[in-house]
Amino acid sequence: MRLIPRDEKFFDLFDEQAKLITKAAALLHELFKDLSRIDEWTAAIKQVEHEGDNVIREVVTRLNRSFVTPLDREDILMLASRLDNVIDQIDGTSRRAAQFRITGAREEASRLAELLEEATEHVGKAVSGMRTLKTMEQHNKRVKELEEEGDSVYHTAMGRLFAGSPDPIEVIKWKELFDHLEDGLDRCDDVSNALKAISLKHG
Repeated sequence: MRLIPRDEKFFDLFDEQAKLITKAAALLHELFKDLSRIDEWTAAIKQVEHEGDNVIREVVTRLNRSFVTPLDREDILMLASRLDNVIDQIDGTSRRAAQFRITGAREEASRLAELLEEATEHVGKAVSGMRTLKTMEQHNKRVKELEEEGDSVYHTAMGRLFAGSPDPIEVIKWKELFDHLEDGLDRCDDVSNALKAISLKHG
């Protein structure tokens, strides 16, 4: 079943954004696995974020010069913006980690980053599957499952972080990082919700 009419350029741009968020999430996962190279990973993520900015500018430019679009203009902008929000969230997380000069990897941070990477992969597949409703729904469902699993990991992380008599500075640093990681999963779910809203209009 075709969900939306073809306009390959807009959908190519969505696909490009989706690939960039997966690339950024993979780098973030590496960062939390290997804190000794944190500056390197942060710089690499920043480069991806710049590439994402270029893509969304192209989306806006194309919208401004197109008389007929395959989706409502507000839907195109909403989807592009929500994809961009994922990249921005990942970039913000990596920059916070670098600023905090964190040491001592935490298992829950690596796990949340791993879940985020997987969620972005399914976001990419959902975006690529926009033209067929069933394919998109399958990947949106998986993104929601990963977001819910992330909530569980986050609550475990919070419990361990505040257990005993922790260093207050370390608590402040890691709580903010855990918040950022969980928010990254929420941003992926936001993309899924945008796709669902589009499908209701065109399904």
